[in-house]
Amino acid sequence: MNKKKWTRIVSIYSIIYTIITLLSSVLYLCNGIYEDPSGNWHELDRAIILLIGITAFELCTNLPVKPLIFRYVIAYIPSQVLAFTYVWFSGLREPLAKTAYRDIWINFTSLFVLLCIIHIVIHIYRKKRKS
Repeated sequence: MNKKKWTRIVSIYSIIYTIITLLSSVLYLCNGIYEDPSGNWHELDRAIILLIGITAFELCTNLPVKPLIFRYVIAYIPSQVLAFTYVWFSGLREPLAKTAYRDIWINFTSLFVLLCIIHIVIHIYRKKRKS
């Protein structure tokens, strides 16, 4: 990969991580919780799960599979399994919340779908621009 592609990946990762962290902090504050109950591990977990998702998405955008939906599914399934596996391993460190797997599924899937939609829009825009 060239330098421009790496810069784009790191930028996307940093922006999404910042937005998720700020949103989480605002939601905690709105609920009257002034400190993150999970502490630093929560931040590291968020960073690793996001890294799994961004890496999978970047890999799927370069797969030579048509149509696009198959690319997304091919990348989504193993990356979601990897995210579940990470949650399981984090349960060895500390007890998991009752909704841990549901929460990771909802958060991971919604972010992945959002990235797919953005990718489709960009793909259509570039296609129209070329013609």
